Amino acid sequence: MDRSSLYAAKSIFDMAGQRMRLDRYLSVRLNINRRDVKPMLAQNRIRVDGDVAKDVCQLVDEFSLVQVDEQIFGGKTPKYFMLHKPVGVVSATKDAQHPTILDLMQSEEREGLHMVGRLDRYTSGLMLLTNDGRWSTLLASPESKVPKTYHVTLGNPLSEDYIAAFQEGMYFAYEDITTRPAQLQILSDYEALVTLQEGKYHQIKRMFGRFRNPVVKLHRQSIGNLSLDPQLAPGQSRTLSEEEVQNIANVTH
Repeated sequence: MDRSSLYAAKSIFDMAGQRMRLDRYLSVRLNINRRDVKPMLAQNRIRVDGDVAKDVCQLVDEFSLVQVDEQIFGGKTPKYFMLHKPVGVVSATKDAQHPTILDLMQSEEREGLHMVGRLDRYTSGLMLLTNDGRWSTLLASPESKVPKTYHVTLGNPLSEDYIAAFQEGMYFAYEDITTRPAQLQILSDYEALVTLQEGKYHQIKRMFGRFRNPVVKLHRQSIGNLSLDPQLAPGQSRTLSEEEVQNIANVTH
């Protein structure tokens, strides 16, 4: 395989969540013409995830185990983590001044991981990390309407007026947008739970700012059906179970 083909094979799935036809994938991996893949299928020479492939249009991704004769490609293991983000840590891969989310992960776990959304430096709570672009895209997509719940501590007392205002949505002139309806549950004079189905820039702080009520503490408790494990201390992480990965977005709207 020439140098350009090697580069193409290496970067073939660099875009998070990308999938492609089997014939295109093999044309890059084997440095052959796409039309040469069909005869190989007819000879039962190609397997995908252990099954004999029958269709050049079959979609594969970086986690698909593709075998041609004795050659094996792909089969990358998907990884999914929850992490308890502490205040003071930034949602970035590198930062010259502050520790990052990836700095909290074990070195052998970091490779290929990206964050599913972000929390600002002063917000704590549930963060998700993965190497599965399709999963993170699903959770981040506005069409998925995956709710995120935050525990908020305020500087001034709350009133019932907040509930209706959050439910109506608020207009932000800078972006020329109106926020989607948000649920606000008052827990005490200075504490509330806020559930959003989106994540605009500093949205919760700006919404309370309409009432001139400063947010003192902000902590994300859950994303979809997944709540932060209470046994995780700030800075700790754990692998998600298969059930957690599958069920996180199965929410009723």
